[in-house]
Amino acid sequence: MVVSGTPRHRTAWLPWLIWSFGPALFFYAWFQRVAPSIMIDQLMRDLGMSGAALGNLSAFYFYAYAGLQLPVGLLMDRYGPRRLLSAGAAVCAGGTLVFATAEFVAVAYLGRLLVGIGAAFSFVGGLKLATSWLPARHFTLASGLVMMSGMLGGMLGQAPMAAVVEQVGWRPALSASALAGLLLAAVTWLVVRDHPPGMRAAAPRESLGTVLRTLGHVLGNRQNLLLAVVLAAMTAPLLGFAGLWGVAWLMQIHAMSRAEAAGLASLLLLGWAVGSPLAGALSDRLGRRKPPLIAALLLGALALAAIIYLPAPSAATLGVLFVFAGACYGTMITGYAIARESNDAAVHGATFGFLNGAVVGSGALFQPLLGALLDLQWDGTLHAGAPVYDAAAFRNAFSALLAFLGIGAAAALALRESVPRTA
Repeated sequence: MVVSGTPRHRTAWLPWLIWSFGPALFFYAWFQRVAPSIMIDQLMRDLGMSGAALGNLSAFYFYAYAGLQLPVGLLMDRYGPRRLLSAGAAVCAGGTLVFATAEFVAVAYLGRLLVGIGAAFSFVGGLKLATSWLPARHFTLASGLVMMSGMLGGMLGQAPMAAVVEQVGWRPALSASALAGLLLAAVTWLVVRDHPPGMRAAAPRESLGTVLRTLGHVLGNRQNLLLAVVLAAMTAPLLGFAGLWGVAWLMQIHAMSRAEAAGLASLLLLGWAVGSPLAGALSDRLGRRKPPLIAALLLGALALAAIIYLPAPSAATLGVLFVFAGACYGTMITGYAIARESNDAAVHGATFGFLNGAVVGSGALFQPLLGALLDLQWDGTLHAGAPVYDAAAFRNAFSALLAFLGIGAAAALALRESVPRTA
């Protein structure tokens, strides 16, 4: 749905309230995204899974999410966020319930696939509501706040969820979260509207030619292709490390309890939650997009290298590095501002969808990849029926994340600077 202009609403808080349902679903999506990271040993034991299979179980979320992002962008332009966010929350909740009750790996895969399908509408929906309801000068801030909400959901899905899982088990804990998703779906349908009253909406065009022209515009823009690499590289440590394998690394190599490991890993999400809106505000203030992005890529790579290679770091040192690295990676939110400023308004939904597909695709790639790299170096040691990996195996596997950050830095240098729109 293409809209013309964003009139000032007489009730100043109402646009922000309506916009907030995009971040709310993104919060829920991130909670579901990271939840498997704190139950790795239980899932491997109860479902009889290897590291690679466990990586695939978690990554099924990303397969659906990433694969749907470009269609989601097109659908968001066509049908608007109200229907899609409501349906997305309901499907995400249903998939969670399937996963929570699964007795076989194939059923668990199906549940995670449905969770990813429902969650796929969250981030793009939040950006679409921001373009319709909020002034353009607030777009970068709103984008950062959407990202922050996701990180807060991820934090809830780690240490607090770990404590609940320890008390009641992973199945009841996930079943309860499914009910929360159904409630979110109902409230979203009742409250959200696609655009302010009196705002003219262009008649949707459904022809194949129109869709192909939109795709051609998005994929033919060199800026979008470079941004896809940059944003995927900055997100890979969050999804591959903090989102799954970091908790196992802290438990097995640093001898932490499940709750301690989940709490420490969640500090990377905390850094991201703080860094995203701050990076957006800084970028707007500087009137530049590239310098903060490049600096954050390089500093984030150094922080990750320290996390991986420092000999016997203390928990406090790791905590500081996690927060700092997360704040650096959160700067990727300025990439969406570059995309908004480098593409026509008529294809913003499709552009955001394409970029978000690349972002989440990094999780689809690295969660099973890291699991496979760990399996290649596994010496056969088991504990309570689950594989145990040594420090060298984790270190070598995590080095793949550093290599991808280097590729992202090269792509960031090739970006064209965009001009912030403040009108």
